[in-house]
Amino acid sequence: MKTGLNGVDSAMRARVREVLRQLEEKHDVKVLYACESGSRGWGFASPDSDYDVRFIYVHKPEWYLRVEPQRDVIELPIDDTLDVCGWEWRKTLGLLKRANPTLIEWLDSPIVYQQQDAAIAALRESVPDWFSPLRARWHYLSMAKKNFRGYLQGDSVRLKKYFYVLRPLLAVQWIEAGKGAPPMRFEDLLAGTVTDPVLLEEIDWLLARKQLAGEAEYGERLEHIHAFIHQQLDESRLSESLPDSKRRDCSDLDRLLLNTVMNAA
Repeated sequence: MKTGLNGVDSAMRARVREVLRQLEEKHDVKVLYACESGSRGWGFASPDSDYDVRFIYVHKPEWYLRVEPQRDVIELPIDDTLDVCGWEWRKTLGLLKRANPTLIEWLDSPIVYQQQDAAIAALRESVPDWFSPLRARWHYLSMAKKNFRGYLQGDSVRLKKYFYVLRPLLAVQWIEAGKGAPPMRFEDLLAGTVTDPVLLEEIDWLLARKQLAGEAEYGERLEHIHAFIHQQLDESRLSESLPDSKRRDCSDLDRLLLNTVMNAA
């Protein structure tokens, strides 16, 4: 069995594409983009990590010409391997207008199962216009605080949960440094934020352990990482406010909506 890019083997890629094809047929839609989110997209999956497939789809023109609003999300029941969820195109553009950090992450995923090049290139090109340091910082900081309170309070913790606090905290550092939207890959975030060699050594050890161990493995609290998390959460209270998105006119997004829907006719 051949292994594809970023550790997703060819059999799983084929399975994901078949699931997407079935969704297109069942819901009469066209999938414009499908990627990996979660730990596989972030770059710290365990051997037993599931596959978090996220996709963007568009309906035929008549779907958009209805008096009553229609459901704009497609979700499949989660099984032991696949977690599949998608957003409709107009919803997607509305989320970009509101500088949704999750959508921006999807567009930076290193694992792309399929994409319609023209529409997704235009969507990616629009990200810098709508990215909001203010909203992104709030999003990632809230995530870090919630995960820290929920998962890292005991003397023994699930090792994978460190990354669910570290990653958003590094994203906050990235944003506060004025670097724009944080990259999805943890290793890129790490390279652009952390310089302390002792902390880096402990994070590298944790990465290696996580990629070999199961999702549920527990371990003792890690001293340097724990201290770093406390420091970052404390210092976050002192940070100055960041700018919001400067963009207000969404006529470009309106045109992108129209062109993509008509091309899918």
